[in-house]
Amino acid sequence: MQNAPDPVARAGAQHDQQGGGSVDIVPHGLAWRQALHAATSAARRGLHVFPIGRAKLPAIRSPHRDDPRGIPQCRGACGRPGHGVHDATTDAQRLAALFAAAPHATGYGIACGRGAYPLLGIDLDRKNGVDGVVSLDALARQHTFTVPDTMVIATPSGGLHLWFTGPAGAPVHNSASKLGPGIDVRGYGGYLVGPGSWTARGVYRVAELRDVAELPDPLLSLMLPPPPVRRPRPEPPALPGPRRSAALLGLVKFVLQAPEGELNNRLYWAACRGYETGADAEAFGRALVDAAVSLGHPERAAERTVKSARNAPVRNRA
Repeated sequence: MQNAPDPVARAGAQHDQQGGGSVDIVPHGLAWRQALHAATSAARRGLHVFPIGRAKLPAIRSPHRDDPRGIPQCRGACGRPGHGVHDATTDAQRLAALFAAAPHATGYGIACGRGAYPLLGIDLDRKNGVDGVVSLDALARQHTFTVPDTMVIATPSGGLHLWFTGPAGAPVHNSASKLGPGIDVRGYGGYLVGPGSWTARGVYRVAELRDVAELPDPLLSLMLPPPPVRRPRPEPPALPGPRRSAALLGLVKFVLQAPEGELNNRLYWAACRGYETGADAEAFGRALVDAAVSLGHPERAAERTVKSARNAPVRNRA
């Protein structure tokens, strides 16, 4: 079957044979301990995790639930737990403290869109007459790409979660059935339920234990937001040579001065701004990649980030 997502079909068949929708009964204390163990193991592999409950929602109540309406939403700057996906961490001590504050946790969420190799999830629903596996197969045929072998998680309802890595800084956000019936996307600001989590419907299990594959470029393009609609306006004048060179040098310095944790975002932003000036794609892109690598950023990840900015749909080129 040409361009069929073989690993997805294989995992789906195995899940069907194993009766993926069954509900396992487990003592609550055991579920909490198993969730903490699984979450700690995931954190050691660089995944950002936090505790969730049987309903797959964050297990720690918000410390701001009684705050007056209209104040800016806190995303963890207050230092207290209870900010959902914004609590996600790779630090073992921090994670243990989160679980200690969540005695009713039975699972863990994995934050998407974090780190040098951000995790992105494809959630394939298979219920109520909708089959996301079939929809992804059709999407792959239509856009001529092959779904690579990757980590696949089986859900209690019969669905599948496919894990991929994407370029750092790419604006991939959550969506539901945008790519096709039964195909949901988990991107920045979203999370995936981790394997080993116990929920009201059952347990999430590993269906295909593999290295996490890079998201195919055609599929990544479909997941990026469409260009905003802009009213016609005069094109901005091209920067003269000296001014353009100074601007590009400033962008490289902007990357070199990135504080810890901000390198990916700065690299993507600087690349977008530089290409808007009409910069030479190869020379400017190489300078940004070299700057990022000098700070310890993986070269391949930096190249994908710069490439993503170069292919961004809206840009004024000189």
